[in-house]
Amino acid sequence: MSGDVVNLRLARKRRDRAVKEADAERNRFEHGRSKAERQLARARNDKAAREHDAQRREPLAGDTDSGA
Repeated sequence: MSGDVVNLRLARKRRDRAVKEADAERNRFEHGRSKAERQLARARNDKAAREHDAQRREPLAGDTDSGA
C-alpha cells in the first residue's frame, strides 16, 4: 500500500471550488451580456419571427377542411 496520503477535507474543498467555478462560468455566459447585446439579440429574434410569419400561408376563406 504505497499510495499518496490524501487529506479528505482539502480534497472536498477543491472539488467544491471546482463545482462553484463551473456554475459561475455558466452564469457569466448566460447573464454576462451587455444591455446592447441583449437588445440586439431581441431585435434579431423579433425580425426572424416577423419574417417567418410573413411567409405563412393563410387558408382560403371558403375552405373548411382542417387539412387533416
